[in-house]
Amino acid sequence: MIDRYMPRDFAGIWSEENMFRTWLRVELETCRVLAEKGWIPQAAMETIERKADFSIQRIREIEAVTHHDLIAFTTSVAEFVGPDSRYIHWGLTSTDVVDTARGVQLREASDKILEAMDELSDAIRARALEHKRTVMMGRTHGVHAEITTFGLKLAVWYDEMGRNRERMRRAAETAAVGKLSGAVGTFAHLDPDVEARVCERLGLRPAPVSTQTLQRDRHAEYLAAIAIAGSSLDKFATEIRHLQRTEVREAEEPFASGQKGSSAMPHKRNPVKCEQVSGLSRLLRGYCVTALENVALWHERDISHSSAERVILPDATSVLAYMLRSMTRIVAGLVVHPDRMLKNIEMTRGLAYSGQLLLDLTRKGVLREEAYRWIQRCAMKVWDEDKDFLEVLVEDPDITRVLTGEEVRAVVNPELQLRNVDAVFARVFDGAERRR
Repeated sequence: MIDRYMPRDFAGIWSEENMFRTWLRVELETCRVLAEKGWIPQAAMETIERKADFSIQRIREIEAVTHHDLIAFTTSVAEFVGPDSRYIHWGLTSTDVVDTARGVQLREASDKILEAMDELSDAIRARALEHKRTVMMGRTHGVHAEITTFGLKLAVWYDEMGRNRERMRRAAETAAVGKLSGAVGTFAHLDPDVEARVCERLGLRPAPVSTQTLQRDRHAEYLAAIAIAGSSLDKFATEIRHLQRTEVREAEEPFASGQKGSSAMPHKRNPVKCEQVSGLSRLLRGYCVTALENVALWHERDISHSSAERVILPDATSVLAYMLRSMTRIVAGLVVHPDRMLKNIEMTRGLAYSGQLLLDLTRKGVLREEAYRWIQRCAMKVWDEDKDFLEVLVEDPDITRVLTGEEVRAVVNPELQLRNVDAVFARVFDGAERRR
């Protein structure tokens, strides 16, 4: 991933240096277990512990000849260790080291992603509670529908992030797996006990069964969880982008002091960070497609997945972390305009209360279809003749025959539509706290 979207801590996880360091950790843990079982002499193990290291420059030189990075790595390590290096990589195949090390790296990345998800959820929760009763127009099909609150909109996001976190947690657990089962997964040269003990020390679970590789459905699940989380962030960002449109202007992402919106138009304050989140989410969905393609490998292994995973796993985890942290800053600094929300509610001259009026008429005994026809007739006059909805209602003979003028005017009351906001908040936030 380019530096622009690569968090520094993720650059450390996925650096070439850390990849080789994690490979060496897998090799050394395997040697330690073999030494404990008496398969490696104590003196040799002491030499391995003291001298085992590698040179990235030397690995590159060797790989230029061998065209095999793991062999280049073990050769470099052998040059540091000397004759006792014959015990290193004993009974292993390349993918034992590569896949197991990648499980360690994915676990480290997953921990940071889950932490970032928690930080975003906390930011959403705080703003939701702040705007629990900040009334605004709810929209369906982009058209004014009924009254809602900005807090309820954010409560939906909070609940969705809870599902994203649980998906990510499960997928991270699925991917945190290692294997040391040998060339085609038969444990021909090492016992399953060695695999189990090494994986435990690395914080991984041993795969119950494997071929020469771990099966890539695990990684596809992991990338799918990342892609879904990214799509949720895209959804949040898209909503903010719509709310920031000049014609709406109910909320806008923070605009820093000294920030510039346009090279040509000094007045511009564009939702660039939200647009960035939306754009990066497309990468995550693409990475997921690649991960699905990686599931079907030939026989006990091929390496068609390997080149793709060197890109998609570092990029997907890093980009999601970047997006989560960016969205946390956006939500925490979101500028909300309650006065504009009220003005937009008034824009349709009371039409947002047509649903409540429909219920009131049916409660008085009017057939729903007939009541709907009366109200729609009045609503069309508001749309077409720019009249006030309440004014049209109190002049309609059918409606006033059933409802008094006072009963009609009582319909225009947002509190009627928000009577259960507290109950919804209790269900969302109290339940989430219990789960956490």
